[in-house]
Amino acid sequence: MSRLTELLAQAKAKDPQLGADLEREFKILSARRAFGLNFERHRPEAAELPQTPVRRGDKVRLLPSRGSGNKGDQRLWRVTAVQGTGEERAAKIQALGADTPETCRVPVADLVVVAEFRDLIYPGLVSTGRVERGGDKPCHTVINGENYLALRALTYTHRGRIDAIYIDPPYNTGAKDWKYNNDYVEADDAYRHSKWLAMMERRLKLAKELLNPARSILIVTIDEKEVNRLGLLLEQMFPNARAQLVTIVINAPGQSRDQQLARVDEYAFFLFFGEARAVAGPDDLLNEKTSHNPAVVRWESLLRSGTNSRRADRPALFYPIYTDSATNRVIGVGESKELAVPRDAWEVPAGARAIWPLKSDGSEGNWRASQKYLIDLLSQGYARIGSIREDEGRGTVWYLGKSAISKISTGEFRVVGKHDCGAVLVEPAKDTKPRTVIPKTVWSRPSHHAGWHGSAMVRAQLPGRSFPFPKSLYAVEDALRIAVGNSHRAVILDFFAGSGTTAHAVMRLNRQDGGRRQCILVTNNEVGADEQKALRAQGLRPGDPEWEQQGICEHITKPRVQAVITGCTPEGEPIQGDYKFTDQFPMAEGFAENAEFFTLTFENSVAVDHNLAFARIAPLLWLRAGSEGRRIDALPEAGFALADTYALLADLDAVAPFCAAVAAAPGLRIAYIVTDDAGRFQAVARCLPAGVEPLRLYESYLTNFQFANGD
Repeated sequence: MSRLTELLAQAKAKDPQLGADLEREFKILSARRAFGLNFERHRPEAAELPQTPVRRGDKVRLLPSRGSGNKGDQRLWRVTAVQGTGEERAAKIQALGADTPETCRVPVADLVVVAEFRDLIYPGLVSTGRVERGGDKPCHTVINGENYLALRALTYTHRGRIDAIYIDPPYNTGAKDWKYNNDYVEADDAYRHSKWLAMMERRLKLAKELLNPARSILIVTIDEKEVNRLGLLLEQMFPNARAQLVTIVINAPGQSRDQQLARVDEYAFFLFFGEARAVAGPDDLLNEKTSHNPAVVRWESLLRSGTNSRRADRPALFYPIYTDSATNRVIGVGESKELAVPRDAWEVPAGARAIWPLKSDGSEGNWRASQKYLIDLLSQGYARIGSIREDEGRGTVWYLGKSAISKISTGEFRVVGKHDCGAVLVEPAKDTKPRTVIPKTVWSRPSHHAGWHGSAMVRAQLPGRSFPFPKSLYAVEDALRIAVGNSHRAVILDFFAGSGTTAHAVMRLNRQDGGRRQCILVTNNEVGADEQKALRAQGLRPGDPEWEQQGICEHITKPRVQAVITGCTPEGEPIQGDYKFTDQFPMAEGFAENAEFFTLTFENSVAVDHNLAFARIAPLLWLRAGSEGRRIDALPEAGFALADTYALLADLDAVAPFCAAVAAAPGLRIAYIVTDDAGRFQAVARCLPAGVEPLRLYESYLTNFQFANGD
């Protein structure tokens, strides 16, 4: 109906009376609303593809002139010819949808390719880097591309094979947090909510094709602005799912809002498909009595968080802990002083440094224990120093809580040795069985605080870079534990990947139980509104390397995934700080995982059919076969090649040795056979061993995207 409003405006411009009559009848009809969620589907979205080369037949837009602050000409044009070479390349273009033909000749450098969401696309992938520390584990995948188009690419590689989807879509707050058809959706946009619903519906339709119908879970987080509309949309799109709404406390101190209640929470929809069910874990995420697993030794942070955590709240619990500068062992505990006394009034012993209860923002907090109690803990080896930031005067101090100490005395936990620092090494008694509970629909845990364990964590891993409102790592970890905690080979997809927290959480789960789960992240390379202004002022435009380096994927997602695996910041420095809660260890240790980074490309169907685009389609074949081991990146000279999980036959004259090699190779899942002859394909397929799926290239690829067209 938004299209009708555009047509009405055109009618009124040509015939005011006719336009007014039509508008009156339109308002009468639009007032008759059917029961349920109603919203305008709007015209299909159009995605700009600044790194895609301009070819004849492409749809394009004109980029704004360099240094300009406007958006440029938003009309769509068709490229009818491309002439010249190098910087002299120019394109002849013709306006689309114009009443009278309009053509012009412009430099190719001034054009950006556009994909409308009804267009047929034939995707490919180009690798932009890889990090390997996980041996033969499957690769996590990060795709830089518009997420709707990337989801269509995944219908070829993962249709019906995704075990869990976790997404944190834009919350539609009215701020410049998302675009529709290359325009930021403002708070005063009359169609703001329906545009958001149309955007979500298109992507959820594709997500539905990717989820395993027999057993999978969809998790969607949201705040109060769209929670009700999203709930109705999910109910209408997934009528057979079992849906629950979870309330998650993400900021217990509260975020003040003018003339409103202070906000402390957000929401997560959990949709269960087929035989999927919530996985029981060590914590119900609400009640304190179930917050500790008796089979897990939990060291707690001595720094108080949440309410009453400022120095002013409990001055007697503000004091320094002195550590030896060479060994990091605790050599003393200072006394507390009056609130007005500055920190430099304490006398630090020679050869020592002072660790203060300082928060990540540098403000003064307090410890959870008195000096006397901490000294008692240290004497028994029940407290230890973690990471130290000497230049900031703060560090992490861990201690065993009263519950853990009680378990040592009863024999439920046992001391098996000591750290070099003098702290005890404790592990559960061998006959202790873990207690598990089903999480509740209200979560209230300090570990879910988005500021402490989201924003602060991104700052630690990517110093000098920021990302708006990242999720708490531990909140995402808990959500995924419920979804795939008992599935060690699960495939998890996040197509609103943002800073990459979902992949980070999957790595944490793998470390805890030895899993081989793999995560697929999809994010565009959009540059924030403020950054765009600064870049345009420098004469830069989308597609320029300096512009693209400031995009979400290149500036945040990709470097964060690299950083958490390697344990080093992009500058090569060890990441400061420790992971907490379920699994505590220094962030600088990194993870034994693999990841590869790709940019989504768009291929010509004729080139694909003539075997001329294999290098860009090769990663899709590897993804479909499980993203494990070696990849066949070029057409084999011998006529066929075998990787770890799939095989490729490019020359039918090599059928006999190919089939023999496939029969002798364990672990193969797919055999790709390049032929345009259906009969010969069937003949080869009959020669393959059971358990190896034959797929015809490029018929299976081309057919998939002719039907994955969407609206």
